[in-house]
Parts: sequence; structure tokens; C-alpha cells
Amino acid sequence: MCCVSPLVGLRDHGFVAGHAITKAEAGKVSKHEKTCIENQHVFVPFAFDTFGALAPDAVRFLKRVQQVVSSNTAHVKGQNFVFSRVGFAIQKGVAAQLVARLPAISL
Repeated sequence: MCCVSPLVGLRDHGFVAGHAITKAEAGKVSKHEKTCIENQHVFVPFAFDTFGALAPDAVRFLKRVQQVVSSNTAHVKGQNFVFSRVGFAIQKGVAAQLVARLPAISL
């Protein structure tokens, strides 16, 4: 899993939507794909930015997971369960990073 800020490199090249995610996804693939293939595993990069946008491979993977969850659940709420849980986890992680950067309050 890889989280990147969509504003990285903004001064150098201007803002391009999704650029940070695609770059992070490509970096993960180049770093881990060979090892996974050698061990007969499939590598699916899971990259997202701090605004909550997901990389295309991550979306495809989550849709597959969501189909399995939906086919094994009778509830209508099960259709969006996977994306809502992942969205919550991303928000929680971003919030933790922001809180960690706050200056310490001494009483």
C-alpha cells in the first residue's frame, strides 16, 4: 500500500490530476513485481493519494473483492462495504499523519 500527496512536485511541473498516484503505482511495480513473479505470486499495487483517489489497479482489485463480498452477503449494504471500509482506513491514516505533525502542546 502506498499513500502519496497529490501535491508532490507541484512547483516543478504544475498540477496534473492522478500523476502522483500513477508514479507511486509504477514505483511499487518496479520494486516488487519481479520478486512476486519469481515466487509465483500476483502483484497488485495499491496506491492512493491523500485526497482519497485510488490508482486504476487498486480500483480493479477492490471491485473484484467487492463482487466476492456481495455474492456472499444477502444485505444490500454489502455492495459498497469494501470501498467504504477502505475509504475510512485512508481517512484514518491521513488524520494520524496530520496529528503526528502537530506541534506538541505542553501544559
